[in-house]
Amino acid sequence: MNNVQFATAIHILAMLAIQKSSLSSAKIAESIQVDSAIVRKSLRLLGAKGLVVTKEGKGGGTLLAKPAKDIMLSDVYLAITDNSTSLLGRLNHPDPNCFTGRQINLHITNLYNFAENKLIKALGETNLEAFIKQFE
Repeated sequence: MNNVQFATAIHILAMLAIQKSSLSSAKIAESIQVDSAIVRKSLRLLGAKGLVVTKEGKGGGTLLAKPAKDIMLSDVYLAITDNSTSLLGRLNHPDPNCFTGRQINLHITNLYNFAENKLIKALGETNLEAFIKQFE
């Protein structure tokens, strides 16, 4: 697995919760050490799920859309993933004529779904406020 979307989204939200002020995508990108375009993509996804609000242009920036105590880590995960972008990874394209190959992806998909459901449940037990308390 080499997907940093969740880590990026958590970093963004943690910064916003700790700073308690509007931050530009450039400032956030500087902290994460990624391109601002990556941050803006994450902000769009987080904004679409009502986790952040962004004002564009001069004097703009991003704020949390609600208190950190009301943002569950599962909300963050679900904001940046969909059925095609699971953090668990992609499947191979095995030989359909092979006994193992023709059925492996079904069983791996079932395993991924089971693990992802457990992950979402576990993330649903922690809110952003509790997460950032670790920074104290």
